[in-house]
Parts: sequence; C-alpha cells; structure tokens
Amino acid sequence: MFGGLKEKLLAARNRLSGSIAAAETQTAAPDQAAYTPAPGSGTNARVQKGAPAAGPTFVEKMKVLITERELVVSEKNIVDALAELEMTLLESDVALPVTDAIIAHVRTGLVGKHRKIGESVDALVLGALKDALLEVLGKGFDLSAYIRSHGRPVKILFTGVNGTGKTTTVAKIGAYLKEQGFTIVIGAGDTFRAGAIEQIGVHAGRLDIKIIQHQEGADPSAVLFDTVQYALSHKIDVVLADTAGRFHNKSNLMNQLDKIRRVMKPDLIVYVDEAVAGNDAVTRAAEFDRAVGTDAVVLTKADMDSRGGAAISIAYTIGKPLMFLGVGQAYDDILPFDPTQVVDELLGGS
Repeated sequence: MFGGLKEKLLAARNRLSGSIAAAETQTAAPDQAAYTPAPGSGTNARVQKGAPAAGPTFVEKMKVLITERELVVSEKNIVDALAELEMTLLESDVALPVTDAIIAHVRTGLVGKHRKIGESVDALVLGALKDALLEVLGKGFDLSAYIRSHGRPVKILFTGVNGTGKTTTVAKIGAYLKEQGFTIVIGAGDTFRAGAIEQIGVHAGRLDIKIIQHQEGADPSAVLFDTVQYALSHKIDVVLADTAGRFHNKSNLMNQLDKIRRVMKPDLIVYVDEAVAGNDAVTRAAEFDRAVGTDAVVLTKADMDSRGGAAISIAYTIGKPLMFLGVGQAYDDILPFDPTQVVDELLGGS
C-alpha cells in the first residue's frame, strides 16, 4: 500500500535531514583563528621565541566540537524542505487542513531543537515525521475489543454510497468477527435493489452466517428491526446491517438512513468508502457524519491507493477513527487499522 506516497515521504525525509546536516556543516566547524586556549592548558608553553603560536591540538578541537557546540535547528534551515513536504502531501490527496497540521507539527518538532554533534540528524527528522503522522491518523478502532466490552447484541449500521464495496465490506467484517469467535446475523437493509439483496445473500451463504431478508422494495427499517429481534431471541453477539447507498436523490437517502437509525438504534455507525477516492471520500464522509452520524470509517481498495491521501486525511478531518482497510477481494483481505504500522510503512519502517 501507499507505494507512491511512501517514496515521496522518504524523499522529503531525506531533504529535511540534508537541510539540517548542511546547517551543521556551516555552523559547527570551530574558528581556528579565533581559538583561545583555556587557562592552564599549557599551550603557551609551546610558543618559542620568534616562532608563531601553535594552533589548537586535535584533542582540543574535538573538545570544542563535542562538548561546547550543538546544533540548534532554525526555521531557515528547513523552510525549503518543509515547502517540498507540503507539496508532496497535497499531490498525494492529503486534505489541506491535514497537510497544514502535519507541517505545523513537523515544524514544532524540529525548530529550536538542540542536537549534540554526533547525534543522528535522520533520527531527529524521523521522530518529528512519525509524531506528526500519528497525530493526524489517530488511534484507530478495535472492533473486537468494543464488542467484548459492550452488551449483546452489538448493532452495527453500515453507510456509504453504492459502488464503494460496502456490501462486500459487511461480509468481510462478518468473516473477521466469526473468526474471532463471535456469532453474527446480517440484515439485508439495501432493499432498493434486488441485486443488493441477492449479493449479500450469496456472501452470507458462503460464510455460513444467518441473514434476514425481505423482498425488493420493502421498508429497510422493518428488515433491520426484524434482524435485531432475531439477534435478541437467539442471543447473537453482533448485528451487521447493510444499507442502500443511493436513492432518487441525496435527501431521500439521508432521510431513510435517519429513519433506520431511529428504529434500529445502532451502537455503531460505520462509514465505508474507497481509499482511491481521495478527497472525495473525505468530503462524503463529512456529509454522512453530519446527516446520520459516524463512529468509525472503513476504507476499501487501500491496496490500489498509491497516493494514500484519504487514509491519512479522513480520521483527522471528520474526527472519527479508521477501523479497517480493505486490501483485496477475498474475505480475509481486510486489515484492522494500526496507525503505528501504517506510519512505519510510510517512513520506511525504520
């Protein structure tokens, strides 16, 4: 994942390190002509009549370099490198507010820092970049831990536009939770299209997960109400509720989702979109959050996203954590979102 962004961030990291190292070269070398020996150093004893005074010895030079000088990173040392980093992020579809936050965090992490000669410049830069990315990525959302700590059934409502892999994501999460030892029932709440009912039914059959379905055109709120009642009567751990992503217009969609929310009373509302949608995914997530609420986000097609902007932007922009990344077509091609792992991958894992 994130191949293109990873390459660009590595270049930005190297540029920042190079800028700081260049500043060190310009400021760290001792001025031999201005050197004044410490009292009692014995240097004057080496001055012979008619001979020029001896310069500092190698040991004395090293003492100045190691113990008396340190590099203080200034704004001017990194201004050009930060501008390049900003362009890298924007070109990778990282939302402007997120880009601004990353740049500000990196600047704060570097400017004014005192670094003794001999300490690694790259470690200083890497630490600042890691802290900045972790700040915007958030902590993620551990679904299994959430289910274990809440009363059953845990009711999860999935929202998002059609064509982004929402129904397949419901199936993948069902397979994931079943592997974790939970019992599952799926509600076929996308009654707008007969194909959607059939699709989720095929997935449920393959996974041997119970599904509650009504006919095409039925009230999705009724379907999901029945699903919750089934879970209660059969002591099922988790309800996964699929929904339609497209009605005749946006207001119809949002009104229908609001009704579903009031009837079903979900514990979690999970927004699903494609990582490859970039800033469009960020914008749509904000719209759904305003209309019906969002507790967590799943991004599909993360394996196809060379830019990586949506994965970096969405949690910070809407203030909701990422839960999973979809990385393929198989049922097990879904990864719990781990911010530290993502940052390690983006920055070279070092």
